[in-house]
Amino acid sequence: MKKVFVLILCGIIIAGSGFLRAQQEEKAPPERQPLVGLRSSSPSYDPAGRRDPFKNLLGGKEIKEKTAPGSVPQLYIDDIALIGIVKYKNRYTAILSGPQGFPYYFGVGEKLSDGFILSINETQVIFRKTNERGIPLTKPKDIIKEITPEER
Repeated sequence: MKKVFVLILCGIIIAGSGFLRAQQEEKAPPERQPLVGLRSSSPSYDPAGRRDPFKNLLGGKEIKEKTAPGSVPQLYIDDIALIGIVKYKNRYTAILSGPQGFPYYFGVGEKLSDGFILSINETQVIFRKTNERGIPLTKPKDIIKEITPEER
């Protein structure tokens, strides 16, 4: 009984889809007739005291993004971890890890969102924190992040 019901249902679906295709094929796109009474010149706009919606709002000025492509995203001193320190040609470079775990390479004097790197030596990086959550600090704080001998 169930098999007969399923076969009848499949037949109805197949017949219905064929009927819909036949209806779609019968519909032909209507022919376009030329409009009478319209001018063939280019469109114009009369502002009548209103702002022109087609005018460029920037007026030729360039947009400068807050962060340039390829630059370091906002990194805060409290959120980063010191992964390693590399010495090349008597200059130290700190390898820092951001909140997402991506490594970043910083030298002395490079800026972060809330401060900058004051100094780097063999075992530690000293950061100078100049603001807290966008508010400048009255007295900058020095934050030291070290590498333990096991991590070297």
